[in-house]
Amino acid sequence: MPTNANFYLSLQQGIQASYSKPCISGPDFPELTYLELEKLTAQTANLLKGLNINAGARVLAQTPKTPLAIALYLACLRSGAIYVPLNNGYTNDELDYFIEDTKPDLFVCSTSQRRKLEELFAKHNIPSVLELDENGHGSLFDSLKELPDEHEVEPVDADDIAVIIYTSGTTGKPKGAMLSHGNLDNNSKSLYSLWGWQKDDVLIHALPIFHIHGLFVALHSALLGGSSMLFLSRFDVKQLIQLIPKATVLMGVPTFYTRLLQEDALNPELCRNMRLFVSGSAPLLEETFKEFYERSGHQILERYGMSETGILASNPLNDERIPGTVGLALPEVTYRVCNDDGKVLSPGSIGTLQVKGPNIFKGYWRNPEKTKQEFRDGYFITGDLVKEADDGRISIVGRNKDLIISGGFNVYPKEIELVMDDFETILESAVVGVNHPDFGEAVIAIVVLSNPDQAFDEQAMINLLKDRLAAYKVPKKIIVKPELPRNTMGKVQKNLLREEYGKLFI
Repeated sequence: MPTNANFYLSLQQGIQASYSKPCISGPDFPELTYLELEKLTAQTANLLKGLNINAGARVLAQTPKTPLAIALYLACLRSGAIYVPLNNGYTNDELDYFIEDTKPDLFVCSTSQRRKLEELFAKHNIPSVLELDENGHGSLFDSLKELPDEHEVEPVDADDIAVIIYTSGTTGKPKGAMLSHGNLDNNSKSLYSLWGWQKDDVLIHALPIFHIHGLFVALHSALLGGSSMLFLSRFDVKQLIQLIPKATVLMGVPTFYTRLLQEDALNPELCRNMRLFVSGSAPLLEETFKEFYERSGHQILERYGMSETGILASNPLNDERIPGTVGLALPEVTYRVCNDDGKVLSPGSIGTLQVKGPNIFKGYWRNPEKTKQEFRDGYFITGDLVKEADDGRISIVGRNKDLIISGGFNVYPKEIELVMDDFETILESAVVGVNHPDFGEAVIAIVVLSNPDQAFDEQAMINLLKDRLAAYKVPKKIIVKPELPRNTMGKVQKNLLREEYGKLFI
């Protein structure tokens, strides 16, 4: 009989070895032990079974961050269903696309959003809809009553899809990256070993769980070791200050650390129990690295990854961490640095990073053509421009595809431009990212009006965009110009716009 490669079995080892320990606690929720989590996950898996959600079915989740939301994800794993986490800020227009693309058997939404989404659910004839509120209650919670708290883990192959993570698309349409049980298993175990995870570690979990950083990197590491989590429903720097003395690990985005540096309480005494501060999802400024070390006595460990790959590289745990680099490739990750023609470059040259390994995704959901375009000789083309040092350390020096990373979230300008250009008042638009002291990069838009003589209400346009785009995609500033700068081929020169407005917020 083939071996069951369900990733939940790996997590279950850590869960079952820690039944008596607190799994989730903190200021926002009552304590949940590992035994209670296992039972809650089994009940939720039995609920899915009762709804005829079998292996391969899609479960879309746009929920508040609660312990039950974690149990829903784990229940999908153990049932073989495909979990599709969605950003809480997505609008109805954005959700319409995801629902049409995945054709889910179940949509779990926040209780407060249910009424706003009813028309959308009816349009797509979704078989089942459940609710979850910020306190962990709602119809999802109510449906678990009287259900058995035992459930056999569904047998799956390593290549079976566990999760679809949507990434913004360069053409405006998001792409669903298919991550398998084998992908998740390999990457989580690699990081667990690489970062010296210990069973008595206490993780501050302040990240969202619709993103790989919070859902995979942080959560999986803690569950593999049966470690306790101080669970915050959302990032709050004041709560972070209160929890740091009780913790040993914090995983965050650069914004976490810039906010902590604004707090007078940050000092070596506050951080005396901390073992590891990790940063990812966006570049960490060298100044932030150095100032945090001076203030806390700890060097931040920066790592690098993507939705399509999980974590690819990490600074070392016990060796020198160099600011401005993302460290060394993970042990089973093979990579090469290539020019635009695909020629492999020697160390010291700048080129596009291409990677392969057991953590690399299986392709884009229902998009074989795009999948084929993004792979070359078995290597996934990341689109990131890197420089490899002689010792193998990787530094990210730029990005292809005009990607903006704002507050840890990926934003592709084309998606925003398509929405803006749809308004009659706007002839054309160009969206770029500029430096921002808090978000790393801020999204701004430069527009040309259809009628140059007409009045333009910037705030009114921003309000209209908020109805159609998630908040992190909405431009912080909209600038009107008579024309956009173009090269001789007619292409908009966004580099000139970034130079012109680069100091808008600093």
